[in-house]
Amino acid sequence: MSAEAADREAATSSRPCTPPQTCWFEFLLEESLLEKHLRKPCPDPAPVQLIVQFLEQASKPSVNEQNQVQPPPDNKRNRILKLLALKVAAHLKWDLDILEKSLSVPVLNMLLNELLCISKVPPGTKHVDMDLATLPPTTAMAILLYNRWAIRTIVQSSFPVKQAKPGPPQLSVMNQMQQEKELTENILKVLKEQASDSILVLEAALKLNKDLYVHTMRTLDLLAMEPGMVNGETESSAAGLKIKTEEMQCQVCYDLGAAYFQQGSTNSSVYENAREKFFRTKELIAEIGSLSLHCTIDEKRLAGYCQACDILVPSSDSTSQRLTPYSQVHICLRSGNYQELIKIFIEDNLTFSLPVQFRQSVLRQLFQKAQQRNEALDEVCFKVCACNTVRDILEDKTISVQFNQLFLRPNKEKIDFLLEVCSRSVKLEKASDALKGKMAAFLKNVCLGLEDLQYVFMISSHELFIALLKDEERKLLVDQMRKRSPRINLCIKPLTSFYDIPASASVNIGQLEHQLILSVDAWRIRQILIELHGMTSERQFWTVSNKWEVPTVYSGVILGIKDNLTRDLVYILMAKGLHCSTVKDFFHAKQLFAACLELVTEFSPKLRQVMLNEMLLLDIHKHEAGTGQSGERPPSDLISRVRGYLEMRLPDIPLRQVIAEECVAFMLNWKENEYLTLQVPAFLLQSNPYVKLGQLLAATIKELPGPKESRRSAKDLWEVVVQICSVSSQHKRGNDGRVSLIKQRESTLGIMYRNELLSFIKKLREPLVLTIILSLFVKLHNVREDIVNDITAEHISIWPSSIPNLQSVDFEAVAITVKELVQYALSINPNNHSWLTIQADIYFATNQYSAALHYYLQAGAVCSDFFNKAVPPDVYTDQVIKRMIKCCSLLNCHTQVAILCQFLREIDYKTAFKSLQEQNSHDAMDSYYDYIWDVTILEYLTYLHHKRGETDKRQIAIKAIGQTELNTSNPEEVLQLAAQRRKKKFLQAMAKLYF
Repeated sequence: MSAEAADREAATSSRPCTPPQTCWFEFLLEESLLEKHLRKPCPDPAPVQLIVQFLEQASKPSVNEQNQVQPPPDNKRNRILKLLALKVAAHLKWDLDILEKSLSVPVLNMLLNELLCISKVPPGTKHVDMDLATLPPTTAMAILLYNRWAIRTIVQSSFPVKQAKPGPPQLSVMNQMQQEKELTENILKVLKEQASDSILVLEAALKLNKDLYVHTMRTLDLLAMEPGMVNGETESSAAGLKIKTEEMQCQVCYDLGAAYFQQGSTNSSVYENAREKFFRTKELIAEIGSLSLHCTIDEKRLAGYCQACDILVPSSDSTSQRLTPYSQVHICLRSGNYQELIKIFIEDNLTFSLPVQFRQSVLRQLFQKAQQRNEALDEVCFKVCACNTVRDILEDKTISVQFNQLFLRPNKEKIDFLLEVCSRSVKLEKASDALKGKMAAFLKNVCLGLEDLQYVFMISSHELFIALLKDEERKLLVDQMRKRSPRINLCIKPLTSFYDIPASASVNIGQLEHQLILSVDAWRIRQILIELHGMTSERQFWTVSNKWEVPTVYSGVILGIKDNLTRDLVYILMAKGLHCSTVKDFFHAKQLFAACLELVTEFSPKLRQVMLNEMLLLDIHKHEAGTGQSGERPPSDLISRVRGYLEMRLPDIPLRQVIAEECVAFMLNWKENEYLTLQVPAFLLQSNPYVKLGQLLAATIKELPGPKESRRSAKDLWEVVVQICSVSSQHKRGNDGRVSLIKQRESTLGIMYRNELLSFIKKLREPLVLTIILSLFVKLHNVREDIVNDITAEHISIWPSSIPNLQSVDFEAVAITVKELVQYALSINPNNHSWLTIQADIYFATNQYSAALHYYLQAGAVCSDFFNKAVPPDVYTDQVIKRMIKCCSLLNCHTQVAILCQFLREIDYKTAFKSLQEQNSHDAMDSYYDYIWDVTILEYLTYLHHKRGETDKRQIAIKAIGQTELNTSNPEEVLQLAAQRRKKKFLQAMAKLYF
């Protein structure tokens, strides 16, 4: 250590740690002892006093030579004072409870605005227009803090305030208090005007599913030392104090609930929103637990809010969620809500939360009320007794005497309820074999105790009974019943043929119809229909459920079947199969279709072909939803069946267009272009529009490598799509003889409607096919005369550049289609740079410049390993770079404009110099100078700062010029390497800003 260094260290160590009270902030400022001061057990002055003093000093107006009052200067001292205030708030972990308690509204408003500024929130930009999900975590958290404080301040201002006792009147103090009061009122007025926007911002925050970060003293130090770090560590996903998603949502829910509750005084319907937020807050507190460091909620106040909401917005659902089962039962008994009581008992058969003794005491209480000539309770007593009996069965206890007494005279309603309780008390997929055995034994004993055969069949045909008893047990039960009554002939097991199943005993129609709706087993459906038709011949049982839907082209044929039983069976099997296919239950759909195919093969070749077609569509869906998603090619027999369907020429076969649509999309997705181009029969091209469209797409792809003159298919495809997107006009002649346009409607001259084309395209997944279609619609979009900003796309040059009749094209519909197609394509592959560029161009054309930059940068990132490699020149063309320049310019990021001017093949010095002259820049300005490699621009910066008297910035520019790798005498390879390294760092910094 040198002598000078030793003297400096000795002098520093001998200085007092506690500065004089009169200049403490100067001392902290000069000596950078803030952190040391804050670490004291009882720092004096306290942290919140530091914030007030720092901000007061930074906001002191200045007086010029003419004694005129000027706004506070934006100098280094004031910037550091503001930074120190932010660091103190960061030390307090941005706890709004502490800050609001100790700071006035104007001071806290100034502090949070400084936080927004340092977090790179553009001034003047509405927070509600910003997408929190795409912002850096610290920026999003700063916006949330400000908007939380805004609505908390509005809520707090609505509370009555106890006036402090005035002291001796002092004119200066009174003036200061009056000024602060007026300033507070002005701020409150602005906050109330923006209240709806703040609520929307916080509601949007509840949809975030990522952790956020808030600035700490360390990240603020990094910003102070090197402003350029705002593009790096301080805005990355791991910088700052981590706020977990649950903690953030808990705070936001509580604040929103308080805001809604305050608004409820003028709009009572808002209390429902408040109740929802407060109860969600309670759920989140239970999830987070008491160990949360960053989520402090006054739980007593929260409980008061919840209680008030329950009174203002009564809700039995919310009450039942919060009360214990005991309390719920007592409330039901007091209020006479016996239906809810029975529901609680049934649910308790699964959870076993209520002791058996308690349940029995409830039943005794009901018996006592029923004996007081309250006959309406007789049914309730039976239902509660049935619930208790099932609970006894599940716990392997004996059946009570009360149940046997109440079941002496069974009826349909009692048996229905008993079966419902049994079904809801046992989860078959999770229940143990022992538990299933207990329930099966109980149901068998009930059957043996019944005299009426109708009631026996109600139990024996129930799904739970069939699932619990094995075939041998059911056969033994039937033998026992036969000994008692030889007239009984129950069907034990479906026979091997559909037509050989005998009808079962007479049964209630409603019960069988209920089973018919629920069943997805073809044999069971057949058995139920036989029973129903044996009971009545007047009903059409295919109309039992309005959810059974069969396509119109099929229903005419099916409903023409003369035999009623066969008609109902075919209709129901097909409807259930189609529904299973829709919900991707391919196993049951296959079984239902196979049973239907077996049935119709015997009497209707037409319906047989219909079922074969539907089974083909089912197999396509099954492959696409299964192994097809991983890229595995379909089996050859499936491809052959698809070809067979497309070539089918059977007359009078009802066909669904969706099957042809899916088949053509299937062939395009699996690159069967050779077949579509050369082997499709000519008659198909004329009769099936989807085959025609697929053939043109396949032929266009095939002709891509050839010269433009030979691309006849592209021209044909262009004409087909233009015709689809055209509109026809209707005209009307008025009384004066003039002809006027009265309506435009979609043209019927195209091979299909635009919505049908869009539906077909959204079944395609092959990237090249989607790229061809996208480029066609982009070209069609660009053809219109009033277009200002063209959209670029790959292969766009293969399409014609004009349309004979521009007025006939619905360009508004074309623009909507382009947006939908790009969104769909990016859902298939979000890393396709060509599609990302199209999305960016769309945002650019619609003046959404921040979003456009996001997608331009993403397009470059995906093809350069996040800019670690050079972005290919066909991705970042001069047109793309110029659009990025314009975006930055309109966002007032002028230093970024100058840097991007270097990316052009010929550097645009005029634009670069003009942008650098702008003093109102929203980017990091001089911190970007390290990304400039063109010496001419750096020299101009040096001259500009010298002219303005900006010594610090001039030194930064001189330092950048002085780097040896930028010496113009260096070999070209060295200069290129230096430029490439700066491009990489700049683009990565930009990506972190806009991603």
